[in-house]
Amino acid sequence: MLRRMQNEARSGLEAWAAADLPKPPVTRGAGILGVIGPGAIILGLSIGSGEWLIGPAAFVKYGLSLLWVTMVAVFLQTVLNTELMRYTLYTGEPAVTGFMRTRPNSTFWAWFYTGLYFLHVGWPAWAANAAGAFFFLFHKRLPGQSDANSVYWFGVGTFLACVLLLLFGRRIERTLEILNWILIIFLLGGMLFLCLLFFVPGIWLAALAGFFGYSVKTGSFVFIPPGADWFLIGAFAAYSGAGGVSNLMLSNWARDKGFGMGQVVGFIPAAVGGHKVKLAHSGSVFPITPENMQRWKAWWRIVQIDQWGVFFTGALLGMGLPAILYTIFILPGRDIRDLAIAAELAQAIVARSGPLLGGLVALMSAWVLFKTQLDNVEGMVRALTDILWTGSKRIRGWRGGDVRLVYYSLLAFLVVWGVLALRLTRPIILLQMAANIAGAVLVVAALHILYINMKFLPKELRPPVWRRVALVGTAVFYGFFAYLWLMGGVAPDLEKGFLFNIPRFLGFGR
Repeated sequence: MLRRMQNEARSGLEAWAAADLPKPPVTRGAGILGVIGPGAIILGLSIGSGEWLIGPAAFVKYGLSLLWVTMVAVFLQTVLNTELMRYTLYTGEPAVTGFMRTRPNSTFWAWFYTGLYFLHVGWPAWAANAAGAFFFLFHKRLPGQSDANSVYWFGVGTFLACVLLLLFGRRIERTLEILNWILIIFLLGGMLFLCLLFFVPGIWLAALAGFFGYSVKTGSFVFIPPGADWFLIGAFAAYSGAGGVSNLMLSNWARDKGFGMGQVVGFIPAAVGGHKVKLAHSGSVFPITPENMQRWKAWWRIVQIDQWGVFFTGALLGMGLPAILYTIFILPGRDIRDLAIAAELAQAIVARSGPLLGGLVALMSAWVLFKTQLDNVEGMVRALTDILWTGSKRIRGWRGGDVRLVYYSLLAFLVVWGVLALRLTRPIILLQMAANIAGAVLVVAALHILYINMKFLPKELRPPVWRRVALVGTAVFYGFFAYLWLMGGVAPDLEKGFLFNIPRFLGFGR
């Protein structure tokens, strides 16, 4: 224990304290629903990006055989998520704090991951895309290029509404948890209802086969479509599941939920309705005793239910059901990536079944994208708050050491940036850019969490061999797609590679 504490303080952060692992809550029957929660947040977040926009754009253009990417991605991300939470259960710290405990030093990794957070979720891409659905609800038609200014202001209003919600409550994590349970029930239930209402057996069969890469249309396995747009496919791979820093946020929410040693270190309260809470700037770990190991097993069971039972299952349904719906209503081969992408399905349903069902789908689209923007804003601000709180003694002492001041100062900065960023380029371009960066983040994060779990955790708590292999596989899987979208294919293509055509891909050359 002493040697491990010396190791974890070498990068400049303070050493861990020591305490017994708190007793886990009762998880019998329906009581488990009150215990789990981070899995619901990250599931709600994942449904609002890849599952609702990027995935359907890929399926409409290339077919349902791409669902194999979702199967692999969600499996690998679930393993990654549980490993991120493994570190938090033992230390009470978010995983990024663990990353800051590695060489060269905490400052380097603080700036490195701050940059990744900003590049991935610093763009208000979800509010920008939700604006198309809100426009449809208000004007009863799809927005065109002449409506770009109106769409912008809908996006600004959506973004500011997200910020207002974060001001209220006692524990911000709990507010997000409740909203995401509502989203999951409303969205998955609504999509299942529509899929059964417009039941097409052949499309259901094609979707099930697609999870294994088999194309019913061609009667063969089609893992990669010919002439693939790697900017779209790379985004789809990353956003099958959560993706990027969204996965890292999970450990922050697990800490604030009170998972494992998270109960010892405190949480970030809301500005209105919350009260000042002492948030420890370094973690606490527990000694390996029979009693603590028994409690660890119970906590680990909670993590498994939270991730495999909620996130893994929900993410597969969350991608499969929209895939079926979009394929039923929208002609294959179309490129639906424009200002109206969030309302394309709604418009198609209006044309076939009238405004009532179409309006319901537009409302679903607006709600899910609004909720995803809310989760991303909160998760980014929370993560950066934790980085600053852990890494700077001066910030911890600022204005009496109230962590809410740090949190809401960062939130105010993000509001100003977000309003400006909404003007930069088309909403779907912002979303695809964020998604592809998410894939690159997963390459780094998978290897980094493997390293710290093997270095800092006692041998009794370290991941088994199959999980280590899965984490390396995660880095390889997403590294492959990152290479393809940067280079434009296995062989570098000067016309298709993002690296060679950055202004065009960002929409500046249009």
